[in-house]
Amino acid sequence: MNAPIDVTGIHMETERMILRPWKDTDLPDLYTYASVAGVGEKAGWNHHRSAEESQRILSSFIRNKKTFAIELKENGRVIGSVGIEPREEDAGLPHELQGREIGYVLSKDYWGRGLMTEAVRAVIDYCFRVLRYDYLTCGHFDHNDRSRRVVEKCGFCFLKDVVTRTVRGVDEPGKMYVLYNPNKER
Repeated sequence: MNAPIDVTGIHMETERMILRPWKDTDLPDLYTYASVAGVGEKAGWNHHRSAEESQRILSSFIRNKKTFAIELKENGRVIGSVGIEPREEDAGLPHELQGREIGYVLSKDYWGRGLMTEAVRAVIDYCFRVLRYDYLTCGHFDHNDRSRRVVEKCGFCFLKDVVTRTVRGVDEPGKMYVLYNPNKER
């Protein structure tokens, strides 16, 4: 079952980043990373072709209150996002358990530095320690080795193979993983 989420007013700090709700002034940073070819495509969406497209996505982030902006401390720029998404397909998990799916994207300029692993670990801690979720799922497309490494480093366990219809209209084969809250009995 999808657990409730509202990131309004939530600020988390890691060694190198601040995770916080999105704001209107983040538009230039969002467009800067989301317009780079290859970034969105790794997550199943086309890179942004205009600032207007980024504005629509930004408005959705703000309205839906389930996605954190990742702000890099060293320069104050937003370099990506972590969403706490609803589980739309049957993951084969007991219906009485409450959780969500983590989704993420990072500016290509910052790939390979361990930043996304750091951000995802902070969100996992928040979801388990503060929100008391029973589980989190996370997935990646088979071609996305960087995302696979984040999933592995964060301790998720393989659940099943999946095929996901992307917003690009492509059926992408991938893997789904689960992480149970270690502070709760199953």
